[in-house]
This record gives sequence, C-alpha cells and structure tokens, in this order.
Amino acid sequence: MSPNPKLDPYTANAQNDDITPAQKITDLHKLVESAKTGMLTSRASNGQLHSRAMTPAGPVSPTQVNLVFIANNASFKFEEFQNDSNVNVSFFDTSSTNWASFAGRAQIITDKAVIKQHWSSLTAAYFGDLGDGIHKGDENDPRVVAIEVIPDEIRYWVATSGAVGRSVKTAVASVTGKGSAPGELRTITKEEVCSDLRVFRRLLIPTIHR
Repeated sequence: MSPNPKLDPYTANAQNDDITPAQKITDLHKLVESAKTGMLTSRASNGQLHSRAMTPAGPVSPTQVNLVFIANNASFKFEEFQNDSNVNVSFFDTSSTNWASFAGRAQIITDKAVIKQHWSSLTAAYFGDLGDGIHKGDENDPRVVAIEVIPDEIRYWVATSGAVGRSVKTAVASVTGKGSAPGELRTITKEEVCSDLRVFRRLLIPTIHR
C-alpha cells in the first residue's frame, strides 16, 4: 500500500517541509548530541538484522550530516558490512521523545589522520592494551578504524510540546477524533545530504582512503 496522507493524519499533520537545510541540520545535531547513543543496525549473510549501541564521534562541522564511529575491526559487524553495506542508525531521546533515523551505507576508514581527528581518550577503554607492544588501545592500534555512515536519507522528529502538552493534545484528539501531532517530522533528502557531504569532505585530513 502506498502512503496515503488521508489515512495517516498523524504523519500528515506533523510533516514540516518549510525549514531550511541549515536549520534542519542544526536541530539534528542537537538531537543526536542529546541522545548521545545510537543503535547501528546491519544485516548478516543469513538475512538477520543485528543492532548494537554506538556513540558517534563529532560532529566536526556544523554542516556534517554523516556519522562517524570509532570501532574495533575485529568485531563481527565488519563481516556484515562486507555482506551488505546498507545500514540504519537510530537515536531516541527519552527526555523529549525526539528521535532520528539515518538510512544509508557504511564505509570503513583506515586513514590514521581521520581516525585521530575523531579520536577521544575515552575511546581507548573499549580496546584495552593487550601488552604485545602493537595492540596498545591507542589511535595507532591496528584494530582501530572508523565507520562512516553516509546517509541516503535522514528522518527525524522534534517534539513541539512538553510532556503535559503532549498528553493534553492526545486527550483532545481522542475526544474530537482529529489526529494529534505534538511535534514535527522532518526529512533531510538525498540531494541535501550530497550537498552537505561535499562540504564535510573538504574538512577531512587528508583524503579518505577506503
């Protein structure tokens, strides 16, 4: 069945297409920074979907729409990326009910300059020093790579009412029979992603090698 606004008044009432790309990205950054942790979902060769909690590094630019994660290349998710590079990353902020969904493709970055740009001292805790003089758990550790999720489309929700306001609107909607949408549903299109991604690429040092 194709989407039908008449049959889905909640989504139709919430959709806001009158916001500039710059404002959409600014509000998206606020949402991701508030949520802190996202669920990165990939597909195994048998078709199963696997998700894991990951915290993105950055953003390093006010126009950045892609996500960058520092990760251990010994984990099984890298095998899944090779099977199917299509992934989803979702965020949910329990304090506001804001959420975001990044649908895109995962690419692996091994360039140490790029890894250093996104490295945090707290990240070392996830690797550990194996004591062999090679796997030290620092940014030069051969296990350390970056996962770049390049979105094809980003959809996110921004609540426009607090918890009390949402409850009131829901109660009114249940009585009147009119759909309630105590927030805005926004979309960053593929065309907007490509435009902003070109800006981000110029900020990476040096050119990414994959």
